[in-house]
Amino acid sequence: MALFQITTKHTKNCNGIRIEPGMSVQVVTQSMSNPVITNGGQPVVDAFMRIYGIDIKKAGCLNMVELNVEQIG
Repeated sequence: MALFQITTKHTKNCNGIRIEPGMSVQVVTQSMSNPVITNGGQPVVDAFMRIYGIDIKKAGCLNMVELNVEQIG
């Protein structure tokens, strides 16, 4: 199992959703691969919905340009 910290890089206001830089979630995965690009990023989408109540996919931020991914465990 691997623990990743995903943090937003930029301010974005899209589809009525506001993203601020520094918004961060932690995601535990079964594999060592990047959770943003694995399984359509669903664990990352779920984590942002759980913590901030926003749909990061609908905001167009579910990509490596908008998110910083760091393996922490």
